[in-house]
Amino acid sequence: MYYIGVDLGGTSIKVGLVTESGSIIKKNSGATPVEKGYEGVTNKIIELIHNLMETTEVKKEDIKAVGVGVPGVANEEGFIYFATNLFWKNVPFGEKLQEVTGMKVYVENDATVAAVAEYTNGATAGTKNSIFFTLGTGLGGGIIINNQVFSGSHGIGTEVGHVIVGDNFYDCTCGSNGCLETFVSATALIKHCKSLLQDNKESMIYHRVEGDLEAINARIIFDCAREGDSIAIKTVNRMIHYLAIGIGNFINIFDPDVIAIGGGISESGDVFLEDLKEEVKKYIYVKSMNITEIKLAQFKNDAGIIGSAMYAKLQLIR
Repeated sequence: MYYIGVDLGGTSIKVGLVTESGSIIKKNSGATPVEKGYEGVTNKIIELIHNLMETTEVKKEDIKAVGVGVPGVANEEGFIYFATNLFWKNVPFGEKLQEVTGMKVYVENDATVAAVAEYTNGATAGTKNSIFFTLGTGLGGGIIINNQVFSGSHGIGTEVGHVIVGDNFYDCTCGSNGCLETFVSATALIKHCKSLLQDNKESMIYHRVEGDLEAINARIIFDCAREGDSIAIKTVNRMIHYLAIGIGNFINIFDPDVIAIGGGISESGDVFLEDLKEEVKKYIYVKSMNITEIKLAQFKNDAGIIGSAMYAKLQLIR
């Protein structure tokens, strides 16, 4: 028996046939037809699923369930409250997909299903309580409590990027000021770096982009930090400071076994991980019991497929 995992993004849809143990047998993908609305996107997912089943000669009765990770907020029935990058609001996505495919469909936030991938097969496997942070353009997260996925009473929990950790020089896209996301995401790194470069044109970063500040990205900042550039180091250290505050808060509330860090920024973990571990020690309540392990996530591009499939499996057996 198999599961189908669907990683639904604003630009692409990735679909995979996944075994009971979380191994991908085959996968395919296609562009997300955002302009066609939720029904057009749903039809594209169905097309990819059918193609996947045809090429693997797997029949519908061999599929236990379909799991979908979405870039938005959904309830247990797969009703999407909003998905900004898809321009969806109050959409009966899960019901529609289940109706057309005739399969059980389970929908969850994309960061949460990535957390499930780590919990079932990756960096947090074998733990009872864990938290996953995905640091990319923004900051998402997923929480596992007592071996159960936690999403809150209405499916809108675990918005780890929107805990308030301080005053910032710009507002978050959610309308608040001081959200963790505005201090530790790739967007936050770039914004802060640009502000520092206004008064320092001698930085390696400035020369690396030939004075075009719009060309700065997180990778350049981390590369220059490795090479000792003071502005890059200052930018990364600010990220470390606030991420440590955020992680410390979650440790104090949930006391997890492991906190795993994924997303594009995690690829530069060699620059910040050890310093982050030291900084977190300042913010945990019981300083004599620094027992939560902080590590890099295992999965990258396949996290959404594996995680959504394994989320469907967990929902079936709960």
